[in-house]
Amino acid sequence: MNFHGKVALITGGGNGIGRAAAIGFATRGAKVVVVDRDEAAGEATTGIVRQQGGDALFVAADVTQSADVRNYVKLALDRYGKIDCFYNNAGIEGSVAPTYQYDEEMFDRVMAVNVKGVFLGLRHVLPVMIAQGHGAVVNTSSVAGLVATPGMPAYVASKHAVIGLTKTAAGEVARAGVRVNVVCPGPIDTRMIHSLEAMLNPDDPASVGTRYQSNIPIGRYGTAEEVANLVIFLSSDLASNITGGHYVCDGGRIATGGAVTNTVVR
Repeated sequence: MNFHGKVALITGGGNGIGRAAAIGFATRGAKVVVVDRDEAAGEATTGIVRQQGGDALFVAADVTQSADVRNYVKLALDRYGKIDCFYNNAGIEGSVAPTYQYDEEMFDRVMAVNVKGVFLGLRHVLPVMIAQGHGAVVNTSSVAGLVATPGMPAYVASKHAVIGLTKTAAGEVARAGVRVNVVCPGPIDTRMIHSLEAMLNPDDPASVGTRYQSNIPIGRYGTAEEVANLVIFLSSDLASNITGGHYVCDGGRIATGGAVTNTVVR
């Protein structure tokens, strides 16, 4: 888990899991490039890294725009000369509504960020890694990429697509020394889950959180740092034989299908 001399590029690095990953890579010695559409949040992440003695660059970008993606790759190479690790993480949740009532414009926006943004990241970073002869990519999907989440058709479709993109790319670049994996977080204690709570029950969002957490075997939301730890492991040399896989980080939610009991084995 030593990243000294390595460069990690993180999209969606301004908040949540992306910020936790940027800090985690940096504390293990990596130079980090933080990409986010939110300039204040991205600068805040790089500020934290620098305060802790790390080396960080912030690049403002809209991951749905090819020119912006090319630019964040160029600026990373201009500053650091290579990209060893790419955490292709930027994503949005969209709105909550049944498929037959879902807003078309919102559907397009979610697919643009969550699918096209991931594709463009792969499109422009993989050639760099192929030329280097090495590299590790981790994409962010979700448990919603594995099972249905009623009321979130765009998000579910987009996260299923990210898993497909991951597996396709992994097979294409494995012989070039590049690995591509995907993480599938469950409910994580970040802005996104609290946004969903508020959409589901504007009058009492806390009740949604209580209900969600009661259906997670560990009894709580995961943390951004717990997902970041998985990302960092998959990006490390310890994971040198791991590519094309999806890795769930959800406190046991998918494994049990929400069937939580109070049975304790002692």
